[in-house]
Amino acid sequence: MKREILITGDGSATIRLPEWNEQYHSKHGAIAEAQHVFIKSGLEYLVGNNKSELIDILEIGFGTGLNALLSLQFAALHNVPIRYTGVEAYPVAISEIEQLNYTELTQSSKEEFKQIHTVSWEEFSEIHKNFSLRKRKQFFSEITDKQEFDLIYFDAFGARVQPELWEESIFRRMIEALRPKGVLVTYSAKGSVRRAMQAVGFTVERLPGPPGKREMLRAMKL
Repeated sequence: MKREILITGDGSATIRLPEWNEQYHSKHGAIAEAQHVFIKSGLEYLVGNNKSELIDILEIGFGTGLNALLSLQFAALHNVPIRYTGVEAYPVAISEIEQLNYTELTQSSKEEFKQIHTVSWEEFSEIHKNFSLRKRKQFFSEITDKQEFDLIYFDAFGARVQPELWEESIFRRMIEALRPKGVLVTYSAKGSVRRAMQAVGFTVERLPGPPGKREMLRAMKL
């Protein structure tokens, strides 16, 4: 499938799939979306609710590594230890990663961003004293973790192009992977997605969305 670099509304880059008319991040702003949905509404929310010890994060759709980079930056700035697992069935090529401008726009380490994409798969690697990363190459339907994570970044391609990733069967795996009081955040606000989450036991709330979106969803495992 053809892939191209697209500059989004806040000046940050993403990867676009013309055949699907879909991109890895919001066309209104890749960094703005990631900061609002995953960092502010997910990681900051968790830390603000007294989760100050080691935080285990699972990312569904590792993609460009932007969410991992911003989480690493948060861990370093706030002295919060994070153990990060990113699941991706189709890893992005290094040649594409080199065209992304995230480190310049976030004033983060180019070397650490490079490490995010070059460390070995299937094992934890320490990239910063407060941030360890494990990348797993697998389909979301193969996830079998049980109560191992405090926070899930659900960042799969949209339901318009991959509806099977937003069904009850996937969210059942997500709630099983979370510890009690664990949180899942996603950019989606579709009614069908909210109902699928609720059907497997999540308590779901609508939140104001990132630029270009009216709402997003945050779900909790009670």
